[in-house]
Amino acid sequence: MSIMVDNDYFMQRALAEASTAAKLGEVPVGAVVVVAGEVVGQASNGREQQHDPTAHAEILALQAACRRFGDWRLEAGELFVTVQPCLMCYGAICQSRLRRIVYGCENPKNPAYLQQVYANWPQGPQVVGGVCREACAQLLQRFFANLRLTKDAT
Repeated sequence: MSIMVDNDYFMQRALAEASTAAKLGEVPVGAVVVVAGEVVGQASNGREQQHDPTAHAEILALQAACRRFGDWRLEAGELFVTVQPCLMCYGAICQSRLRRIVYGCENPKNPAYLQQVYANWPQGPQVVGGVCREACAQLLQRFFANLRLTKDAT
């Protein structure tokens, strides 16, 4: 039996995580891992707080889900993330064997070839983009606009 997953609902959960990141001065990216319609891992970016370049929301949410199951394999899982995953995160997603990625807005810093990587990765997950695109993009745009204003004021 297949469980119907509400993309908008889970993207709103990811957006809440992204808002938390912004309040902490992190780039506002949020992620949730869902299995059988239940959130099993969630996180926001933590690079600044953790002083760790790999502390992306996707990686932290995957780690939380893996700890919950006591396994690195998440074959039944889906990842909802506010911004298109970078190559590092996509590799971790594929390694965890998630079946689907749903992202909000494109990452303007991701190189164009990343779409080709998504399409050609052996046994890669299904990738769905553009869910709540405007809300995800606006959160990023506001964060960086505020960051520029703060830097200009100093």
